[in-house]
Amino acid sequence: MARDVVSAKLDIIFKKIFTENQDLLQAFLADILDIPSENIQDIIIVKQELTPETTDGKFSRLDLNLKVADKLINVEIQLRGNNDYRDRTLFYWAKLYASELKSGEAYDKLKKTICVNIINFNMFDENDYHTEVVTSIKDTGEIFSDKFSIHFFELRKVGKKVNPNNRRELWMQFLNASSEEEFEVLKQINVPIMNKAVNLIYDMSEDSKIREMARIREKALHDEASALANAKKEEREMMIKAMRASGVSEELIQLTLENMK
Repeated sequence: MARDVVSAKLDIIFKKIFTENQDLLQAFLADILDIPSENIQDIIIVKQELTPETTDGKFSRLDLNLKVADKLINVEIQLRGNNDYRDRTLFYWAKLYASELKSGEAYDKLKKTICVNIINFNMFDENDYHTEVVTSIKDTGEIFSDKFSIHFFELRKVGKKVNPNNRRELWMQFLNASSEEEFEVLKQINVPIMNKAVNLIYDMSEDSKIREMARIREKALHDEASALANAKKEEREMMIKAMRASGVSEELIQLTLENMK
């Protein structure tokens, strides 16, 4: 009988895996950002924040601020989408970019700053699960600055077919896996670092305390999603009522509702 396993993309599990195992964090960053592993000589976790601190809180965002070689990196896993997500990641990038410049220092001391957004919802129309946003000059396409980079990894677009030569995709499939069968497929490719990651998932799945934390966290996320869905339903019903009271045609009401989807 297949065992029940915890999900690696659940924020508290993701945090435990990658903050307690620096070799996994190094391999993960090297693979998803296409940085030679030997160039990552030192990783300093500046901040790790899961807001709020309790597992049954309303937020589902994990922030992990890192210093990697000569770069500043923010890793964020976000399980729920919202309308201001693009603006928020720009704000995070700008805040991190300016965070280490001391008063009186020259601007050339500013470091390349990379925001990594692993999201469990769709952001872009393209089918590719990975999108990198850079700054470029509109008319020529010339890169304005190589110090700006924001990556989006859309987990819902990641395929199931395993390619042992695509380490970036393997990590996304690891995060997406929700059953022992899916984790076993990843183990069969016999990549040592991936085997270690899967074995950690199995170990955590056998830990009753961690399983309970995961259960409470997942329940909180489901409750939050239900509350948001109910709030949107009530908002739609109130809007329809107000439009009908104002004499708006049913055709226009339906068109408005379609555009809100």
